[in-house]
Amino acid sequence: PRYLARIRHLLAEVDDVLGQFLRGQLTVMLVMAVIYSAGLWLVGLQAALPVGLISGLLTFIPYVGATLGLLLGVISAFTQFDSLISVWPTLLVFLIGQMLESNLITPKLVGERIGLHPVAVIFALMAFGQLFGFIGVLLALPMAAVLLVGFRHAVCQYRYSRYYRAGKAGVKESDAS
Repeated sequence: PRYLARIRHLLAEVDDVLGQFLRGQLTVMLVMAVIYSAGLWLVGLQAALPVGLISGLLTFIPYVGATLGLLLGVISAFTQFDSLISVWPTLLVFLIGQMLESNLITPKLVGERIGLHPVAVIFALMAFGQLFGFIGVLLALPMAAVLLVGFRHAVCQYRYSRYYRAGKAGVKESDAS
């Protein structure tokens, strides 16, 4: 009972961070759908809108949205243009889209919302992916956000502890002499 208020505060902060993650991820999905659709439209693909929407909306599953969109885009481009050279602009759209999404859009729109530095977002994706495989990549950012909340609370608790205050007082006394 004596920790109930602290636990409620911690869980409320975790809930807020996970909500921010979800809103950020939905924004990334929308932005990527627009980027893919516009890029495919610019290269003259007739199925630009459906392929772009599918690709963008599936970006919440790392690499699946881009891979499926690339596959659909290449098939659509090949049937529309009847030559391999005409497929290259479609490939370029997905290459540029994937680079933007992984290096700029997700770190900015998701990482900043949950309080993670863009380098920390990339590190979390790599670390959780290495530790837990594909499921780790899916859950990397929410898990990193929850760990960040826990770490912040642990540091705050330490700073209010008598050990921290005693150590700080000891440093001040030694500095004065």
